[in-house]
Amino acid sequence: MRFVAASQRFMHLKRAFPMNYRRDFIKFPLAAALTGSMALTAWPAFAQSVTLLNVSYDPTRELYVEFNQAFAKYWKAKTGQDVIVKQSHGGSGKQARSIIDGLGADVATLALAGDTDALHNHGNWIPKDWQKRLPHNSSPYTSTIVLVVRQGNPKGIEDWDDLVRPGIAVITPNPKTSGGARWNYLAAWEFARRKLGSDAQAKEFVAKLYRNVPVLDTGARGSTISFAQRNQGDVLIAWENEAYLLGQEFGPRFDVIAPSISILAEPAVTVVDKNVDQKGTRAVAEEYLRFLYTEQGQNIVGKHFYRPAVSEKAKAKYARQFADLNLFTIDAAFGGWDKAAREHFADGASFDQIYTSK
Repeated sequence: MRFVAASQRFMHLKRAFPMNYRRDFIKFPLAAALTGSMALTAWPAFAQSVTLLNVSYDPTRELYVEFNQAFAKYWKAKTGQDVIVKQSHGGSGKQARSIIDGLGADVATLALAGDTDALHNHGNWIPKDWQKRLPHNSSPYTSTIVLVVRQGNPKGIEDWDDLVRPGIAVITPNPKTSGGARWNYLAAWEFARRKLGSDAQAKEFVAKLYRNVPVLDTGARGSTISFAQRNQGDVLIAWENEAYLLGQEFGPRFDVIAPSISILAEPAVTVVDKNVDQKGTRAVAEEYLRFLYTEQGQNIVGKHFYRPAVSEKAKAKYARQFADLNLFTIDAAFGGWDKAAREHFADGASFDQIYTSK
């Protein structure tokens, strides 16, 4: 295992954690005119400005603030059109439900493919084969799950099995509403299954873990606020990028623990076909997502502590900021998201059985 002190790695971030974290909307007028001559002949004439809504999960706020600014400059130079991007953030499962219920997302950048699949399964908002439309199964960046403890690690937490010790308060969001929480849950489950030898023993291990959870926030950012600003809990199970943002915001108050094993988290992106066709925004929405795969997009991804998925240059540039973790995949360990959702997160499945008996 590796112990990584977040305070040694990151600079100060002025405003990483806005208190209004539940599916708030952020609007950025992003395209000031660029100087110089640009070749625009490859694109049709566009209206003076266009607005996109990116519906995303909790911890991507800071990433998309910078990404949106870069994309708007790129699009303005290429087409002459200004872009205004609105952001909506919350628990990934809740965000998927909001799109299904009519939230007019042009693009969905959710925490996991299972939440994105729901957009096809409930209303055919996107095609079944949506993952084939962009490289790397429509996952332009990856992440993983780590542990965050208070400075000096006063409770001696080094790995997943420390989270079930009596008297340890664990902060993690609700896997019924949060994509990050599902990655957390499955990472703990697979650790226990490998160490203890069976799903039955893994289930009991995870049940013990959730008996140590005092509160379930609806999203990952809510859990970060509970831990960092409300001083709840001894350990936070967190997205890797969220853990490192804590280092930026709070300096030496927290340390990051790399567990012995974790899960390769693969957030997914897609245009929301029904909405972009109705609004006439398909061209800009598709280019917005493709921009995530460019060298510039991949560098922005790495800068915000996500792992670039496709650019070898960006992977090499940002490799040193990440712990060298032993990662398993959802497909290898759980048979993919459809199977994992049925067995663990559907109504009456393992999480409900565990939590109702808490």
